[in-house]
Amino acid sequence: MSTARRVIFAGTPEFAAAHLDAVIAAGHDVCAVLTQPDRPAGRGKQLQPSAVKRRAQAAGITVLQPASLRTDESHNLLRALNAEIMVVVAYGLILPQSILDIPTHGCLNVHASLLPRWRGAAPIQRAIEAGDTHTGITIMQMEAGLDTGPMIAKGTLEITASETSGTLHDRLIQLGPGLLLEVLEALPQILAQASPQEDSDATYAAKIVKEETQIDWTLDANSLSQKIHAFNPTSVCFSYLGTERLKIWQATALPTPHNSTAGQIIGSDGQGIVVACGSGALNITVAQFPGSKALSAADLLNGRSAQLANDQQFTNHSSPP
Repeated sequence: MSTARRVIFAGTPEFAAAHLDAVIAAGHDVCAVLTQPDRPAGRGKQLQPSAVKRRAQAAGITVLQPASLRTDESHNLLRALNAEIMVVVAYGLILPQSILDIPTHGCLNVHASLLPRWRGAAPIQRAIEAGDTHTGITIMQMEAGLDTGPMIAKGTLEITASETSGTLHDRLIQLGPGLLLEVLEALPQILAQASPQEDSDATYAAKIVKEETQIDWTLDANSLSQKIHAFNPTSVCFSYLGTERLKIWQATALPTPHNSTAGQIIGSDGQGIVVACGSGALNITVAQFPGSKALSAADLLNGRSAQLANDQQFTNHSSPP
């Protein structure tokens, strides 16, 4: 590396921490880290630091955890750092224009999609849910709009047929840091080559809400398979079978024709539990009953063959015993 940049880094989850690791390892001067306040987690609901905070503390970097960046205190703290650039990766707070203007070269955002497709909070999940064949990393120069800034660099990945948001997240972690280091090395010249986004091509990646994770069996099997992959592992899809809520971790779509009610089991063996959908059928290969771990279809049938037999019905609520 020929030039060490003076960097403020803003981020919170593991995805961001991997990028912080790369910036530190490359020898850049990370003068401070911004991250979300500690949150309660685990069974004891004890306050836990973010992945980014843990990495920063291990490296001896100053950690700032403001609840808001719209205060004079936050503004003055960041201005006093005299940073060349701020790197923002999955931070979780809105940066007002007054903050974006503080670093000499402004603020960069590392976003997990091929912008302008999938602006917003859940780009990895929404790309899989929509059946996209490719996604990637976009590094953009930040402005006040939501992921609307001019694009500086892109890297592309293919989305495989078996991709989950977990596996795609891990592959994007391998792509993003190297791309970020290339951008930091080429500052400020590369900023002059930034290209504006085409707003008419934009799509919005809304945050996943709990209501979306319940299976609607009247939908087509392909859509349901994509959703199950998209929401694995952080917001696992589910449906009710009798009195129990079954989490569905992995499933594939089948073009199987049928005359059965949507949600009815129409076949089961060691290769999967086949459920009728509005169009086609869903072959459930990994699922989880309450109080148990996620199991393959073969293991589920060994212990629950009667409950998973043909003609049993999935519903959108718990049936009385």
